[in-house]
Amino acid sequence: MIVVESLCKNFDDFFAVKDVSFQVGKGQVLGLLGPNGAGKSTTMRMLTGFINPTSGHAKICGHSILQEKEKAQSHIGYVPENAPLYDDMDVREFLEFIYDLRGLPREQKVSRVEEILKLCVIEDVESQKIETLSKGYKRRVSLAQALIHNPDVLILDEPTDGLDPNQKHEVRKVIKNLAKEKTIVISTHILEEVDAVCDRAIIMAQGKICFDGTPASLKAQSPTGRLDDVFRSITMQKEALC
Repeated sequence: MIVVESLCKNFDDFFAVKDVSFQVGKGQVLGLLGPNGAGKSTTMRMLTGFINPTSGHAKICGHSILQEKEKAQSHIGYVPENAPLYDDMDVREFLEFIYDLRGLPREQKVSRVEEILKLCVIEDVESQKIETLSKGYKRRVSLAQALIHNPDVLILDEPTDGLDPNQKHEVRKVIKNLAKEKTIVISTHILEEVDAVCDRAIIMAQGKICFDGTPASLKAQSPTGRLDDVFRSITMQKEALC
């Protein structure tokens, strides 16, 4: 579903992403981890077609993000870290607006919006103005708008950052439910996210991949079995070498 080959991005003399390659298949939840400035968000912006790579290539469901950008993007649901929402709209109105904006079949709008409201567990706030919602509900509304066109690939940037434990639980539950049918990439610096929803982890530091494997294999590298210990060891070692 996602194929990344030797992806690089530099901004003048600064190399944000250096020769990154990986693949993610259907039904897989990949956690893209790393300290601030590791290149996670830049990688995700290239995957979604928001910025072009300096070199290298990526495909979404067989479509090039360079030569077939619109086709590739049609398979993606994207939730950026600070996803824009229209605060003066209520939740249902906003989702109907996004549905129309994507040019989806008019006759299926009501049933699709109902389906998404239920899937993201936001039926109880569908008539509320978005500005009145808690941060947790706003994150779920952001996720709902990304799902409205039933994409094959979900790319989520810091989906639970800033949420309280109950809100994190609800968002993670939605992600787990979606993982049965979709390819999901989650960018995060919250290590507990790996244990909670991911079946694979990639750690980046200084724009490069320094670990790619299962959460269990990552834990196995630590004498304490703690993710934060091995994460710190891997990323600090990479930073020392660069």
